[in-house]
Amino acid sequence: MSQQPIGVFDSGIGGLTVLRELLARLPGESFVYFGDTARVPYGTKSAETVRRFSRENVHFLLERGVKMVVVACNTASSHALPMLEGEFDVPIVGVIEPGVRAAVAATRSHRIGVVGTAATVRSNAYPTRIAQELPDAVVISQACPLFVPLVEEGWIDSPLTRMVAEEYLKVYAGTGIDTLVLGCTHYPLLKGVIGDVVGKDVVLVDSAVETAREVERMLGQHSIAGAQGGSFHIILSDTSPAFAGLAARCLGRTVPDIELVSVG
Repeated sequence: MSQQPIGVFDSGIGGLTVLRELLARLPGESFVYFGDTARVPYGTKSAETVRRFSRENVHFLLERGVKMVVVACNTASSHALPMLEGEFDVPIVGVIEPGVRAAVAATRSHRIGVVGTAATVRSNAYPTRIAQELPDAVVISQACPLFVPLVEEGWIDSPLTRMVAEEYLKVYAGTGIDTLVLGCTHYPLLKGVIGDVVGKDVVLVDSAVETAREVERMLGQHSIAGAQGGSFHIILSDTSPAFAGLAARCLGRTVPDIELVSVG
C-alpha cells in the first residue's frame, strides 16, 4: 500500500498550490490530482451539492488506487470533511485545520481576517476553530466569490483583479488585523495583489505548507509512507487554453500531459 499514490482534489486549479508543497515535502510519494473544473466554483454551491461532488471525487480517486485523499479545497473541507471521514476507510486530510494552526501561531494582536468563498464563509468553519484554539481572537470574515473565476481565467494581476480586491478587502481598513487567512486554495495565486491591498504588516496565511506537514504526519501514523515516488498525474473534468500556464505557475514546474474525464 505504501507505493500507492496519494489522491488530491479541488474544484479547479487552486489545489495545485497544495500539490506543489506536497511534492516538495514528500519526494518519496506519487500523486493523482483531480481538478473538477467542469463544475467550478464550489464556493457558490449549496452545502448539499458540495458534499455530493466531494463524495463523487473521492470515489473517483479510490478507483485510481489512492491510499489517502487530500481535500485541497476549503469549501469541500468545511462542508464535506466529516462526512468523507465517516464514509471512507482511507485517511483523509483537509486544509482548514492546518490553516487555523498557522493563523493562531502567526497572530500577535489576536485579530485575524479570513477571506474565502461564500460557502466557506457561511460555514463559519474558520472562526469556530480559531475560537477553540484562541478564545479571545477577533475574526473578521469576508467572502470574495469573484477571486476564483478571476484565477481560473488567468487574470492574476490585471487592473480588474486589483479593483475587485480593493472592493472586497476594504472591510479590513482600520480593524487592526495582523493576519489574513487565504481561505481558498486559489487565493495564493493572488497573494501579490492581496498583500498590496492589505499592507505589508499583515501576514498572509497559506495553509498549503501546513497541510503538507499534516499529510506527512498521517503517512507515518498509518505506516503507509512511500519511498520511490516523485511523479504526479493531473486529471481534469474540463480544461481551458489558460490551464497549462496557470498550472505551471502553481507548481513551479512543467505540467505533464493532462487527462480529461467525466465525473458524476
